[in-house]
Amino acid sequence: MKNMYGVIKKPCLTEKGLGLQEINNQVVVKVDPTANKIEIKEAVEKLFNVKVTKVRTANMHGKLKRVGRHFGQQSDWKKAIVTLEAGSKIDFLEKI
Repeated sequence: MKNMYGVIKKPCLTEKGLGLQEINNQVVVKVDPTANKIEIKEAVEKLFNVKVTKVRTANMHGKLKRVGRHFGQQSDWKKAIVTLEAGSKIDFLEKI
């Protein structure tokens, strides 16, 4: 297994992600593009001391950005939607 701190990069704090957290007990995190579902599940369980029931992943393509007359592209990234058990909870905004 990879280093669990290398698998999970950071939480994805968007309106959709926070809505999933409140309604469906799911957490959205940005992960390493080479990580698979098993590694993501083990890393989340060890880092946050919760039980994971399901992991869904999606490869996100970087947006095309323009600065003046020059174009550039943001990096591609991978996100994981992690479903937690009924009694488990992760609150990223609690420590801010």
